[in-house]
Amino acid sequence: MNKVTSIRSAYSRQAERAVGSDTARHVESEARKHALIAAARDGDKAAVEHLLVIFQPDARRIAYTECASSADAEDAVQESLLLMYRRIGTLRAVASFATWMYSIIRNECRKLVRRMRKQGQPAELNTVILAYHSTPELHSDLAAAIQSLPDKYREAILLRDFHEYTISEIAEQTRISRAAAKSRIHRGREMIREYLIDYGQ
Repeated sequence: MNKVTSIRSAYSRQAERAVGSDTARHVESEARKHALIAAARDGDKAAVEHLLVIFQPDARRIAYTECASSADAEDAVQESLLLMYRRIGTLRAVASFATWMYSIIRNECRKLVRRMRKQGQPAELNTVILAYHSTPELHSDLAAAIQSLPDKYREAILLRDFHEYTISEIAEQTRISRAAAKSRIHRGREMIREYLIDYGQ
C-alpha cells in the first residue's frame, strides 16, 4: 500500500467513525426524548416542564408556519404549551408526540382566526400579499382564506409570502423538489383568489 492509499484509507476510517458517532448520538438523543415524553405522560411534573422547554422552539416554528401573523403565532405557542401541560396524560403513544403537538398548535391558530372574524377584527398579517389589499375586511377574509388551505399549500404560501423564503429554501424545508414547491405556491394562490371571489371580494 503506497502512502497516498494509506492516507485515504485512514481518512475513510476516520470519516466512518465520525458518521457512526453522530448516528449513535442521534439515537441516544431520541431515546432520551422518548423517555422524557413517557415520564411526562405518566405524571412526572418535572419531566413535563423539561419537555416543554425542549420542544418550545419546535412549537414556535410550527406556529409561525400555521398562524396568520407573528402576534398570533406567539399567542398560539403560549396557549398550546399550556394545553400540552394539561393534556400530556392523554397522549396515547410516545412516538406520536410530534403529531399530537402539531395538531394542538394548528387548532390554536385556527381558533384565533375564527375569533378575529367573529369579533370583526382585522387579521394582523405582516405579509407582502397585503401590500395591495389594505382594507380591514379583506385582511380578515384573507386570513380565513389562508387558513382554509390544505396544509401543504398553506405551508408553502406562508413560507413564501410571509417569511419570504426562496423557492430553494422552501423545497429544502418541506423536502420536495423546486418544481413541486413552485406548483404548491401557484396552486395555493389560486385557491386564495377563488376563496375571496366566492365570498364576494
